[in-house]
Amino acid sequence: MATALYWHDDCLNHVTPQGHPERVARLEAIREALSDPTFDALDRREAPIVDRAELLRVHPEHHVAAIEAAAPQAHGVSLDADTHMSPGSLVAAQRAAGACVAAVDAVMAGAVANAFAAVRPPGHHAENATPMGFCLFGSIAVAAKRALDHHGLSRVAIMDFDVHHGNGTQDLMWDEARCLFASTHQMPLYPGSGAPSETGAHGNVINAPLAPHTNGADFRKLMEREVLPALDQFAPEMVLISAGFDAHRDDPLANLNWEAADFAWVTGTLCDLADKHAGGRVVSTLEGGYDLGGLADSIAAHVKVLMERGA
Repeated sequence: MATALYWHDDCLNHVTPQGHPERVARLEAIREALSDPTFDALDRREAPIVDRAELLRVHPEHHVAAIEAAAPQAHGVSLDADTHMSPGSLVAAQRAAGACVAAVDAVMAGAVANAFAAVRPPGHHAENATPMGFCLFGSIAVAAKRALDHHGLSRVAIMDFDVHHGNGTQDLMWDEARCLFASTHQMPLYPGSGAPSETGAHGNVINAPLAPHTNGADFRKLMEREVLPALDQFAPEMVLISAGFDAHRDDPLANLNWEAADFAWVTGTLCDLADKHAGGRVVSTLEGGYDLGGLADSIAAHVKVLMERGA
């Protein structure tokens, strides 16, 4: 079976202020990287607008309504110092969440082996009722609840290897015993959460912070020592990935020293886990990654592994 790639040009219409790291050029760099003939076999699909009811699985009505009401008709607005909306931002965020839901549906139906959503804005910092950290809706949490509530799975794992802790996903999944949320991230760093003592209401949160300047070899050791045994014991029926590529050594927002090969390794390792417990079911979505060259190389490495494993 093929690997699905979810994309929509509407995600290019989320325009942030000049100099902002989460910019349109990120998707343009990804599109260029994935235009190589290596990726011709991808099943390229349009990201749909999310059904509002899917957002309400994780966010309260007043949060969804507030984001809808904040959407500007012209110019841009700032929700906080980091998080902005332009006239195209609401639809972009709706498509980002919609891509994750559609990817879960396609993988569960057996239409594709696995999927990657190349969408923006990212989602893993959006808390229950607080947009922050460039994020409006918790897209990966929406995907997890779709798999659990609509498809009837009993156990879904979310692995977040973005360099920043996925505080939003942790908040949204904190009291969801059917979901194991695992995160590796640099500490100290924005947003300041993600200590090992943060374990969820049901022991369903695994935080494994990394010191600044940690390289890929030490990341792999941490995964093998702390994260992978917990994921294996949980035996997820689907593996979801918050795929941030800002741990790359060239990224301007953090201080880890990973290479594209490290992202390929963790992707393959998570696919191994999915093969063992979940029939190979993997859905990944873009989070961070702000050096365009490092992002393109790392995305290519990530998607190549998904394609190889899904073939």
